[in-house]
Amino acid sequence: MAATLFSPLPAPRALACSIVLALAALPALAQSTAPAQATRSLYLQVARASEHTQTYTVGLTQPWATWQSTLWGAPLRGHWDLHLSQWASDHPGGRQHTTVLGITPTLRLWPGGLGAAWFVEGGIGAVLANRRYSTPSKTFSTRFNFASHLGVGVRLGAQQQHEWLLRVQHVSNAGLKKPNPGENFLQLRYALHF
Repeated sequence: MAATLFSPLPAPRALACSIVLALAALPALAQSTAPAQATRSLYLQVARASEHTQTYTVGLTQPWATWQSTLWGAPLRGHWDLHLSQWASDHPGGRQHTTVLGITPTLRLWPGGLGAAWFVEGGIGAVLANRRYSTPSKTFSTRFNFASHLGVGVRLGAQQQHEWLLRVQHVSNAGLKKPNPGENFLQLRYALHF
């Protein structure tokens, strides 16, 4: 059968290996050009979780206008991350689709300085789903959950307007209600800054 645009993503290990190889090729392209400005971005993101769960996300980042700091001598900035996701998971009755709306305050550290291409980030936010997420082996007990992530990324282009970000995200209700199985996602994001 021919592959389609919406074919399942590769297995998590194959996806992780592909991402690592792609990121390994980026240092030649990731030269310090213009400083990483505090700009908005629009992004598309794909992710994978256990039991063939796939997610597709569209989002917007909005920098914090006046806040910046340093950590371990490196610039630290913050932004809001607003997103809308569609989670598709295996379910006894077929694929179940869950729509998720989220907001995450995020901190981004530039170890090589603001003109460097590489950065690391982390954040803890909240998500609200239209239904409780479930797979054959787990069911969330709440529609409201917390989402925390860690990621590494690179900004490319003459004005560093193109961004690739690899993230690991954990979603759970932080023990507000049982059961609280949680879910871990491996995410790949492309963002365009403007």
